[in-house]
Amino acid sequence: MILEMQIPSPGESISEVEIAQWLVSDGEYVEKDQIIAEIDSDKATLELPAEQSGVILLKAEEGDVVQVGQVVCHIDTSAKGVSKASSAVKEIKEVIEPESRNENSTDNSKSDFLSPAARKLVAEKDVDISQIKGTGKAGRITKQDILLGKPAMGNVDNAKRSQTRAKLSMLRRKVAERLVSVKNETAMLTTFNEVDMSAIFELRKKYKETFKEKHGVNLGFMSFFTLASVRALQEFPAVNSMIDKSEMISYNYCDISIAVSGPKGLMVPVIRSAEELTFKGVELEVKRLAERARDGQITVDEMTGGTFTISNGGVFGSMLSTPIINPPQSAILGMHNIVQRPVAVSGKVEIRPVMYLALSYDHRIIDGRESVGFLVHIKEALENPTETLMNNNIKKALEIS
Repeated sequence: MILEMQIPSPGESISEVEIAQWLVSDGEYVEKDQIIAEIDSDKATLELPAEQSGVILLKAEEGDVVQVGQVVCHIDTSAKGVSKASSAVKEIKEVIEPESRNENSTDNSKSDFLSPAARKLVAEKDVDISQIKGTGKAGRITKQDILLGKPAMGNVDNAKRSQTRAKLSMLRRKVAERLVSVKNETAMLTTFNEVDMSAIFELRKKYKETFKEKHGVNLGFMSFFTLASVRALQEFPAVNSMIDKSEMISYNYCDISIAVSGPKGLMVPVIRSAEELTFKGVELEVKRLAERARDGQITVDEMTGGTFTISNGGVFGSMLSTPIINPPQSAILGMHNIVQRPVAVSGKVEIRPVMYLALSYDHRIIDGRESVGFLVHIKEALENPTETLMNNNIKKALEIS
């Protein structure tokens, strides 16, 4: 029996995906539930498991954009084990593609491996292709191979010069589209402030080992910034809102999106109901989401529905930036690296660990007073966390008493 495998729907409103990578080869024997491919949607990379055991015949190539419900491979479920794989795939092709050409039958003429554009260039320029190595699929010689192989002006050694071309993943293309749309469709402004991180440094120095021993996770900066953001969002609800046509939607909960780097690019999973979490709860959730993003296991649902975003460019060494709003949200907080800087303290110059903060916001619903006040509120919380975030009871707040 020949089973047709179709692309399942990865989520609501998603109509097409891209074949990111086949994890099996044409004619290979696969087991039921074995992961045979990775597929990219505009929100996440998902895995495609085999529906039955058998020999697989691929019907789409890596990089192809396919519709949800489209057949991308066949599985001959009558084949048993690896030994029958080669004969089984031949039988599949005879049944499904009786008139298809044999793609493996080629003569020894190198001209057969010219792309159409390369063949035209060879004819026009009378190029000797005998010494040109093809970089295209299956060794095909491309137009670029011809151009790089021709003698150039000056003393350039083309053998030492190369370039690569790779198709952007569907996720990366979608991120690009969304970022451009934000710049074009919102009245985005950015306001800045700085934070003296001394108090947080002291707390982490004193309690981080106990915290990790107790909860199995580090006491990082994200819990301080997340809880400080929750406090500020509750004080300035316009920042925890978004525009829907002619209406403004405000939320009485704080779903905080955190920007993390994954193998396929930027991922923005969501910490749900952050206003209900403690330092321990935030750190455990940050760790869980970051690991899932890094391992390519994050789901569409885990990245949907945030009301405010925190992006930490400081982990890459960024001193200052103007982060772009994560639509349809109305604001994003940018964290940056911490640098020892001279600051005035009680009339004296002292060296303190300072971080620059940036708040990008949609000026259509957030006024300057609210944006500046929001950032000042965060600054006050971070510079005095014992009082503002821990209610003057550090051990209780960290759940280490």
